[in-house]
Amino acid sequence: MPRSNRKVPPLPDPENGTWQGRSVARRFVSPDGLTVLVGRTAEDNDVLTFKLGSPRDFWLHVAAESGSHVVVRNPGGMDRLPKETEQLAAALAAGYSKARKGGRVAVHLCRCEDVSKPRGFPPGKVLLDRYRSVQASPWRPDLANMD
Repeated sequence: MPRSNRKVPPLPDPENGTWQGRSVARRFVSPDGLTVLVGRTAEDNDVLTFKLGSPRDFWLHVAAESGSHVVVRNPGGMDRLPKETEQLAAALAAGYSKARKGGRVAVHLCRCEDVSKPRGFPPGKVLLDRYRSVQASPWRPDLANMD
């Protein structure tokens, strides 16, 4: 039987933020050992949230501004994020947003299952069913020493 010349796309790798062989997210490890993924572009945000994120993963985004979607992997099915991981993820969400030059900002936190994308919404734009807000100071490692 002849072999197909069709290439099989690489498997998604949610732990490393890759989809179809390309990186769609920056990867960080929290002080608690959890994987924190930060979307690179609006299109990548959609892939991260809806293709790589599991329903029980945690999802964060700065309030009232455009910015990266942040997904904290939750393989153990925790009910709440550990405090240090929550602060890191919220700081990254603020740091990789248009609010990065400000002081403390509100960051929305929910589960990936609480994020939806109505038909016709542009890349990166979503609706949240339920969420809570946390306060965070923007931080990103590439700008950490440039004050």
